[in-house]
Amino acid sequence: MKYVGHDEAKKHKKTAVREWIDAAVFAVVAATIIRTFVFEAYTIPTPSMEKSLMVNDFLFVSKLSYGPRIPNTPLAVPFVHHSLPGTGTKSYLEWIKLPYKRLFGSKVRRNDVVVFNLPVGDTVINNEHLVEKDEYGNPLNPGEFVYGSQRTYYDALRDARGNRDALWDKHGDYIVVRPVDKRENFIKRCVAIAGDTLEIRNGVVYINGKMNDIPPGSETNYLLKTKGQSLNLEMLEEEYGIRSEHGEIRSTGTPNLYEIFLRHDQVATFQKLPFVDSLVPAVLTYETYNYGVGGADIFPNDSVNCKWTIDNYGPLYIPEKGATITLTDANYKRYERVIRTYEHNSFEYKSGKFIINGKETNQYTFQMNYYWLMGDNRHNSLDSRYWGFVPEDHVVGEAWMIFFSWENGKPRWNRLFRLIK
Repeated sequence: MKYVGHDEAKKHKKTAVREWIDAAVFAVVAATIIRTFVFEAYTIPTPSMEKSLMVNDFLFVSKLSYGPRIPNTPLAVPFVHHSLPGTGTKSYLEWIKLPYKRLFGSKVRRNDVVVFNLPVGDTVINNEHLVEKDEYGNPLNPGEFVYGSQRTYYDALRDARGNRDALWDKHGDYIVVRPVDKRENFIKRCVAIAGDTLEIRNGVVYINGKMNDIPPGSETNYLLKTKGQSLNLEMLEEEYGIRSEHGEIRSTGTPNLYEIFLRHDQVATFQKLPFVDSLVPAVLTYETYNYGVGGADIFPNDSVNCKWTIDNYGPLYIPEKGATITLTDANYKRYERVIRTYEHNSFEYKSGKFIINGKETNQYTFQMNYYWLMGDNRHNSLDSRYWGFVPEDHVVGEAWMIFFSWENGKPRWNRLFRLIK
């Protein structure tokens, strides 16, 4: 080994600038590896998981719980998702595309709080100027930013009555197709896993015929009738944490009648309040149902065979890898997107016959596991009831811990470092 003297070594000493650059590169690489394979920080933007998770909760999501997922698009700008901030320009290149692969990890369990890529976010109209309301139907102020505001192509196509040519003529410059790992991130609770049969009866979830556990922080919609008084919104927020700006209390248009979102442990308290005349669950039947959150349709968008609502839904089988189903006129729309889009088969239905990959058959064997995810705020959540199954390759990780939370510019000290259940 050649000896290098002190004077010679000084000639090759890094400058301060070079040392800063090396340190910055190392930090970016290390942080990217941690963010991709270990854990990532997320913020709760909407009240769909209230009161389990609240708007402006900051949380860590474990990528290790279900196994780290190899990125589909490894060539991407660090620390951003699908678009460069403030530009709408893609933050990734598709020169290299990797197939779905997940490393070691456990299976998704019922009642886990899961972060996942929105399945219907594969094709979006990426033009925020088209968005006039948020996902809960509230009007936006001019120029207001909305989390996940890009409208899904499929919602727009239904509004256009299936006229693809008209839709592309109008919005073709803004239609974007995204790989799985660059689709919008959502967070919901896993209600049913692969192989389960799900049913909702009058707002109560049943899995395989048994009533499902109700999350402790879950909110349900009630109709509250007063004895003639107007509700004191300030009192409701201060004493019970019910906020009108998040849609948790609103007028129905009928005098003295309000919609209110309550936890199960709050119901008895409200029934005893002196100004309350009656308090009953607001259960939607098919006859009274007039679309859901923000006017969205109900999956599988089949009004002939599936006259379902968010409160009366199913029964519906959740696809399991290796399971084979028999396709019929009555059920094929429930699984058409799984067969065609998620598992990449050609699929046609002609004159009562099913053609899959060019062959006539009424049997199909699923290639992946799927999950059913719903918000704890059951009447104020866009979830699987609107867009269906979540494929296993869309699962990002498990929500683990709230590390910070704030409201109205102040920390919610009682929520810091709280484990998510």
